[in-house]
Parts: sequence; C-alpha cells; structure tokens
Amino acid sequence: MPPPAPLLNSISGVVSYHCRLKTIRPVVFLLLALIFLTPGCKKVSGQKDTPQTLLQHRLRARIQTLDPADIGDTTSDGVGREFFDCLYAYHYLKRPLALVPQLAADMPVVSDDGKVYTFTIRDGIYFHDNPCFPDGKGRKLAADDFIFAWKRIADVKTRSKNWWMFDGRIVGLNEFREYSKTCSAGQVDYGRPVEGLKALNERILQVTLVRPWPQFLFWLAHLPSAPVPYEAVNMYKDDISRHPVGTGPFQFKEWAPGSFVRAVRNPKYCAQTYPDTGMPEDLAGGLLADAGKPVPFADEIIWRIITEDQPRWLLFMRGRLDIMTIPKDNFGQAVAFGRELTDEMKKRGIRLVNFDEPSTFWVSFNMEDPLLASNKDLRYAVSYAIDREKFIEIMYNGRGKVAHCFIPPAMPDYDPNVAQYSHSRYDPQKAREFLESARIAAGGNIPKLRLALGGTDPTYRQIGQFIQQNLAQIGLAVELELYDWPTYLEKMKKKQHQLFFSGWMADYPDAENFLQVFYSKNAPWPNSSNYSSPRFDKIYESIIEMPPSAQRAKLYQQAQKIVAGDLPCAFVYHRIGYVLYHGWLSNLKPDPYKADCVGFGYSKYYKIDAEKRKEYQKRF
Repeated sequence: MPPPAPLLNSISGVVSYHCRLKTIRPVVFLLLALIFLTPGCKKVSGQKDTPQTLLQHRLRARIQTLDPADIGDTTSDGVGREFFDCLYAYHYLKRPLALVPQLAADMPVVSDDGKVYTFTIRDGIYFHDNPCFPDGKGRKLAADDFIFAWKRIADVKTRSKNWWMFDGRIVGLNEFREYSKTCSAGQVDYGRPVEGLKALNERILQVTLVRPWPQFLFWLAHLPSAPVPYEAVNMYKDDISRHPVGTGPFQFKEWAPGSFVRAVRNPKYCAQTYPDTGMPEDLAGGLLADAGKPVPFADEIIWRIITEDQPRWLLFMRGRLDIMTIPKDNFGQAVAFGRELTDEMKKRGIRLVNFDEPSTFWVSFNMEDPLLASNKDLRYAVSYAIDREKFIEIMYNGRGKVAHCFIPPAMPDYDPNVAQYSHSRYDPQKAREFLESARIAAGGNIPKLRLALGGTDPTYRQIGQFIQQNLAQIGLAVELELYDWPTYLEKMKKKQHQLFFSGWMADYPDAENFLQVFYSKNAPWPNSSNYSSPRFDKIYESIIEMPPSAQRAKLYQQAQKIVAGDLPCAFVYHRIGYVLYHGWLSNLKPDPYKADCVGFGYSKYYKIDAEKRKEYQKRF
C-alpha cells in the first residue's frame, strides 16, 4: 500500500541552531492554534475537559477517503481500520504475524481443490448506530454484507481503486463488473447473482475462486474487504467517503478536512478481546497485563492532521500527542548513538521502539510518458545519479538501507544477491554515459523533467531538492511539483505525473504483494508507474497459485531481475522505523506492516494512564 510519498514521518537529519531560531516564532503561533482550536482540548467551544481515556493521534497528510472500497493509502487506511473490521486480522502480539478470526467465527473450511472457502460469521456483531438504519440503531452483520461490499468494488460506477484485488479471482464477479458497465449510475442491481458469492444463510458465506489463490486469506484481513451496509451507501451515496459505517471498535463522530478526525468507542463492540498469548518477551514487557479483557480501552480518538514537522513535534513534547515518529530536525534531540534515547527523553518518560519495515521507496517513472517510456538510457541515467547512501545519511541519519529492487530485506524471499543485477545504485560516471546515450536516442537535449512529491511542507521540498541536485550534477534539469496528499494520489491515478517519489508498504507478509505493483493489469493502481512487461506478467500469473516454496522464491528472483533491467522505478531505500511514545500509554507493540502506530485497528489495545498524562502536562 502506498504510504504518503515520500513517507518521511520518521526521517532524520540535522539543521543548524540558527535555522531553528528563524522558524521558532511562526511554529509557536501555529502550535498555540493547534492546542486551543482542535477537539479534545479544553479551549474548544462546547467541549468538556479532555476525556480521561482520550487517545491523541496525529496524521502528517490529509485523508483522501474513509470508504473502504476506495482506500488505498496508509493515511486513510490507518484511520479507516478503526471503523471497520474484516473477516480476519493479525494477532496483535505474535511474530511473525499470524492470521486470527475477527468477524469470522473461526478459520474457513477449504475444499480439497483449494477453490471453495466456507466462512462462518460470528454471531452478535452489529453495525454502528447510524441514521441510515431504522431508529438509528445498527443492525446485525450478515453474510450478504460481504457480498454487497465486494460487488460494490466490482461495480464500475463505484470507481473503486481496489478492483485489482478481486479481478479474475472470484467466479462470476468479473461478469458482474461487465454487467455494471451496461447500467446507468444508481441502477446496478446488487441482487443479481454472482456464482462465486453465496450466502448459504445469514451467517454462512461461501466463496468460490476461479483458481487456487494462496494469498486469499491475507486479503480478507485487508481493509477494502470489510463489510459495508447497503443502507449507508443508499443514504449517503457519493458522500459515503465521509460517513464510514462499520462494525469496528470505534464509531465515526466528526471530520474537519485538513484539521482533525474524531471517533468514539463503539459500545457494542465484541469482535475481539485483548490477546491472552504472545511472544516470550511480551510477559516481561507488560504486554500481557490486560490479557482477555474487553477492548477498546479508550473512549475517544482524535487524529490531528498536522502536515508540518515542528508543530507536530512540539505537541508531542507538550503531551498533546501520545505517539510520534521523529521529524528530521529533532532526531538528535531524541536519539543518541543511533539507537538509544537521549537523557532528556528518558527524563520525560518517553519510550522508543525501532524495527525494519517491509517497505521500499523509489523514484517512479511514468511508463506512458513518451520521453521516459521510449528511452531506457534516460531512466538508467536518473537511477545511477541518485546518491542513496548520502540520502539515507542526511535525510534519515542512517535509518534506512539502500534499495536495489522492490522486495525489502524485511520480507520473506528477499534476494541477498539483488545488488549484482541492479541498476539502482550510485555511479555518477555511468549516469553521465547513459545520459549521453539518452540524448542521442532523443535526437538532442533532454527537456526539463517534472518530479512530483506528495506533500507541501519543507521536508518534502528538501527531498525533492536532494534528487534535483543529484540530477543537476549529471546535466539533467528537474522542476519540482509539490501537492497535498489527496491531490497527489488523484493525479497519480490519472497518470498525470512524469517522475514521482513513491513507494510501497507491504499489506501482508508475502512478497507477492510487491509483485502486484508491477503487474500490467494493475495499472494505474497499484501499478502507478504503468509498467508493462509480458515476461513479468507471465511469471506473476504462474506464481499466484503457488504456496510458499523454493520454486516460487526462484520465480520471485526472476521477476525482480526483469523489473531491475527494465527499470520502471529508480529504487532508493528501505526504511527503518523509529516510534516514540509517552510512558502513560501502555500495550504498544508495533506491527512493522503498519509502522507508525496511529490506528490501523490497533488503537483498541492502547491503554492510557490519565493521571500520568496530567502530571506530565503540568511539568512540561
């Protein structure tokens, strides 16, 4: 899943004391505005004092949508998962990650040929209370709600970016999609049968696949597969993106675009309790103290949308945010010797966790751009011009690893020999040689290139300028285009970028998830580079039926070699996550696949000691 490009919510770097002095005054004014004018604070008109069990989250990019059918980025996903549950989820404490039933009562019954899955839905699960239901009372979840949600993704009138998940997978669903093309908007008959989707009764869902799909259960833990009630879609229509109605631990309360999102506890939630098992170290770490207790523990969540690094950092230091990744200008203040907290942080009772993320970030080439698509030497020149180690050192204080292709080291089936066939490495002499060949192929000088980034704050500009300077050193001119996150995604979906800084965070623990990003039929989403290779497609289509094996791992390597040679992206780095959190918050265990811990369905496990937080706020 694409995180906000360039996903710099944990980057590090060094700026001078003089630069910080120049920016402190406007930052203070913005900080005061955030403290006194956002929900959950005592100065908000009509609000009571800060709730005792308020979770104070932050977002560094604007939310695009809260409709599961269209959620495809980490910002929207992090918030949306608090409102929607899926058939399955990942055990909060076990590593490596393990699937457990969530809305399903147990694991499915699977036919001998691996194509028919039968699921039993948990009894007693209700949708959130909402005006879309009679008397505003949420009704009981039924098997048909999953069928409706998946048909809705198939319906072309929904314009869901997540159709690629189901395309060619479920018997009859593609035919339903073709049928929807013949209908006017609002006239698609969702009662039309789909052979592979059957509600045998209110609690039994049966799904028949076109062919075996080993990753199927992973996708049933992915947010777009969550059930959505037809009543909400019928009432809110095109505005459903702002009215999420699910079965999750929190209910949507309020969304002020560009400012905050607020959610409150779902009093009917009974899909899960706090886990009673974990890893050996979890007991000693206090992560099993609440074993078996009902969740969520918090009464309310506020996600403050704060796109600037310094206001976000100052709010965390004042105790107005509970969890924080480290901005580039504050790494030295927070971390000493690369891995340990500074004395100041320890004095404040702040804690640190770090981990390798299953992520890869790159400069993507739009392979439908006439200049880039026809000139591989130009793509090679760009790739060899990027000084990745310097980028990681300056922008991340070493918190990253050089990326040579798309599968990250944190994933199964990572190829340790990838550097031997990669063209994603720094070699300015080679870059100049390829640029000269590119000029000959283009019949003259290369025009100024356009590099898009999904953020408007100074950090994103610095990233763009770093790449801009790298390319200038070999003789390529680059113009930067900075967009807010929703606009960036929309332009990506419309294939309007030329070069753009992007990446992928694994949705589940299988490298097949990264191959999907380069499958031609997935353009423009998630294949946002619009890359097409018949050789790659053939390999991908052969592996999607294969369970984990040595043979499949070899095919993954072959697929990587094809992409590394064609170079639809200049691969840059794999991130190492650093997360800070205050001592009053307990039960935090990062899931590397949902790295910044500000939602993703895990907020229900977080517990707040309100007295400790009040004491901290008095002291600091």
